[in-house]
Amino acid sequence: MNRFTIIETPLAGLKIIRRQQLSDTRGFLSRLFCNEELALAGWSKPVAQINHTLTLLKGTIRGMHFQLPPHSERKMVNCLKGEIWDVAVDIRSGSSTFLQWYGINLSAENCLSLMIPEGFAHGFQTLSNDVELIYFHSAAYDAESEQGLNPQDPRLAIDWPVSAKQISDRDLSHSNIKYDFKGVQL
Repeated sequence: MNRFTIIETPLAGLKIIRRQQLSDTRGFLSRLFCNEELALAGWSKPVAQINHTLTLLKGTIRGMHFQLPPHSERKMVNCLKGEIWDVAVDIRSGSSTFLQWYGINLSAENCLSLMIPEGFAHGFQTLSNDVELIYFHSAAYDAESEQGLNPQDPRLAIDWPVSAKQISDRDLSHSNIKYDFKGVQL
């Protein structure tokens, strides 16, 4: 029995995963990850790393992060507590949706996850206080391969739902996209 519904987005390879929640008087069970079932959505590698984050303040923006090949990673983002506006930007060289972004609300209540393929930058904004996320990564973090886009870059024009309360200096230090930026070659 498949516990996931796979929903396509306008950006090729970027998928919304609706998790089935099995509930009874004790509470619920919700499967966060299954290699076999998520292979149908394009997850073809083992999970190399799992990260858990806590973001305290509503309006905080984190991102837009990615890793360069050969350490490019597929991510699956799950919201365990609170609510976020999750955003992925297509930075694949030659893609028909190059530099387009897609955003979706993920929350503990809606049982949605975002599966982000290699060649996308990722970030989010918290829509509540005390937000907890769990990420599944297909590649381990590699500091030398880490890159980012400025989350407030006017060329991206990401429609953040609330005014930004906090953005790290590191995330703001990413320069705006140059017009000769060709993207990431996978």
